[in-house]
Amino acid sequence: MEELNRLSPEAFKTAPKTKVTLVLDNIRSRNNVGAIFRTADAFRIKEIVLCGITPTPPHKDIHKTALGATESVAWRHATSTAETLTTLREKGAKCYAVEQVKGAAFLDTVTATSAQHVVLVLGNEVQGVSQEAIDACGAAIEIPQLGTKHSLNVATSAGVVLWHFFTQMRPTAH
Repeated sequence: MEELNRLSPEAFKTAPKTKVTLVLDNIRSRNNVGAIFRTADAFRIKEIVLCGITPTPPHKDIHKTALGATESVAWRHATSTAETLTTLREKGAKCYAVEQVKGAAFLDTVTATSAQHVVLVLGNEVQGVSQEAIDACGAAIEIPQLGTKHSLNVATSAGVVLWHFFTQMRPTAH
């Protein structure tokens, strides 16, 4: 760890964060949740909110893919995605559903600054982000794609959008 200049979980908790909150809207797979935790740790995001039926730690399947990131990344559970988003927007956050919907902006056209608080909502593996959550966000982001499937795994989508915002909002090193 020292050679890689990695933080301990204790140091991570006090280190400056990328002002991004991930909201997971009824994601089913514990493996996807674990992978998202691991990616959130890599980009040192502020928090993950696990909504609805999204599984919560501790669980062996989450742990298998998170590799300990559930111990470093702040997280909480909320029953309602829409209520969570309304509260975050009232506190000044800019909320985006990561979804292919009419009016969605392509990811590469969306900008942010380190002073902003950005909320990214990722949805169910089959149904996507719920319409209620999309409406509560007020904005949507689409990852441009050229393949035949026109969709990405939710954990892959998390990595793509987090990298995009991390490159613009990266906190100062700690």
